[in-house]
Amino acid sequence: MSEQHIKFEEIDGVGIITLDRAEARNALTPEMIAQLGAAIEQCQRPRVRAVLLTGAGGAFCSGADVKDFVATLAADGPQGLHDHIQKLAEELHSKVVLGLRRLEKPVVAGINGVAAGAGFSLTLGCDIRVAANSARFLMAYANIGATADGGSTYLLPRLVGAGRAMEIYLASQPIGAQMALEMGLVNQVVEDEHLQRHAMETAVRLAQGPTLAYARVKALFDSSWGSDLTTQLDAETKALADMGLTADFQEGIKAFTERRQARFQGK
Repeated sequence: MSEQHIKFEEIDGVGIITLDRAEARNALTPEMIAQLGAAIEQCQRPRVRAVLLTGAGGAFCSGADVKDFVATLAADGPQGLHDHIQKLAEELHSKVVLGLRRLEKPVVAGINGVAAGAGFSLTLGCDIRVAANSARFLMAYANIGATADGGSTYLLPRLVGAGRAMEIYLASQPIGAQMALEMGLVNQVVEDEHLQRHAMETAVRLAQGPTLAYARVKALFDSSWGSDLTTQLDAETKALADMGLTADFQEGIKAFTERRQARFQGK
């Protein structure tokens, strides 16, 4: 039985997923990717209304375990390495990247240290990114002669623009947290000692919000890239009208007119 390097717990409506292989800066193995996909699947539970993804120790995730690639090459040759990488990427993309994007609830990344390669891509798949001041972002792929994965060629240009995204890949140089904030890679930067508390507070606040509305807006934003304006307006109309059937919207408008804090239940 493989060692468990992904921790999952539920606190105050938040599903907390922690990459827990600190001795390797949370580098991803095939087993970790499978475990991460399973943890994301657990976040489908209705009682989980927001998700926090973070890393143990001093790193968020340093990407795929390159030592694993070297061992595969030595044991199985180039074709074996090709097949291994293809399977790994397919699992990462289908279970993790699409898993995060298709979760019908907000996902917060608590970036506590280096986020490199696939670890960088993981942060891009989240909805809100909160970084510690010591966090560093590194595309890293070009440093080992690799192309990018984890959805980064799709998600990164949409955050920082096509030209800046290509520069980040080609340069393969670390980007500090403050620069990441200025570039739009992250939403917030906090002092290291406050990162976990602040990221959790952000996730709890989202868990107390209108879950169904969050889910529809997340889907609207994602679909907008492939829609024309008329199609998007029609989708917005349907989503907004559908909210009239939800208990949260009904509670929200009543709370607004009664000048009190809305008590959302995710229904």
